[in-house]
Amino acid sequence: MSLRALIAVMAAVVMVASACSGDDSRPHPYSTQSAAIGQSLSILGWNISLTNLRFDADYVLVDVDGSPSQKDAPRAKPEDLRFGLYGALTHPIEANAMGGCQDVTSLALQPLSAPAPDKLSGTVCLGPQRDQSQVRGIYLYSPKERIPDTAAAYPAAFPVGVLPTNENDTGLVLKTSTIDAFRADGSQLDPSAMGDPNAFSGNGYMLLGLEIDGLAARYRDDSAKRGGPMMALAAPTLPPPGLSHACDIYGASVLILPDSSRDGVQVKASLCTQGDINRALLYATVSLVGTHAALWTTK
Repeated sequence: MSLRALIAVMAAVVMVASACSGDDSRPHPYSTQSAAIGQSLSILGWNISLTNLRFDADYVLVDVDGSPSQKDAPRAKPEDLRFGLYGALTHPIEANAMGGCQDVTSLALQPLSAPAPDKLSGTVCLGPQRDQSQVRGIYLYSPKERIPDTAAAYPAAFPVGVLPTNENDTGLVLKTSTIDAFRADGSQLDPSAMGDPNAFSGNGYMLLGLEIDGLAARYRDDSAKRGGPMMALAAPTLPPPGLSHACDIYGASVLILPDSSRDGVQVKASLCTQGDINRALLYATVSLVGTHAALWTTK
């Protein structure tokens, strides 16, 4: 065999091996594990695949199938999984894996459930999201999954919230844009309540509007060093159903995963603190913490 023929054969072998390896050449935004819709990823102790991404009225629906990535190995609890929409959105939209379809009236879907300890099956509902053209994928993370030595916590007490943070803490600047406080019965508190000794008794909740900004290049580099993106966590919180349906919608966490095409990190999110009114309003905190996440994209 001539040298030219040998080179051609070797090139063909390399091409075939590469095609069969299953490697996905798509980018991995901010060090997420990434794949196309329809493929499976191993994340949080589960092998999870997402299929049939579709739209129903103002909601994005996707079918989820999951099984343990390793038998008897630790894995995230189904109730600790959280999905979100990926793309050039004006506001993050997330939902808990379990119970996230309660506002969807369609009878043609089976909400995600865990019919057995080693099985996840059903549909996840995310929305409302009217501008469906901006949706490029779905991400998954767990607020309980935290990369060690990556946390920075900030006080978020009513009526001030979080003052602009130092970008050298995490590479991002976090600040409060809006803050609204309520008693458990839904009655709103204004700043003058700070002088009322009877105002802070019982339970209550607080809705925080947050702005998270930074340079995409630095966030990308920092994510690579950490091994994943960051999430914002509000505390204290309660499991759903909480004190208010607004808290169930907003949640107490958000993954900071901007569209990879953007030059900057500009996230406007809303989170809820709830529980004992003193802790939820006067001793609330917002933390930025590194985590591991998976991303399935449409293209």
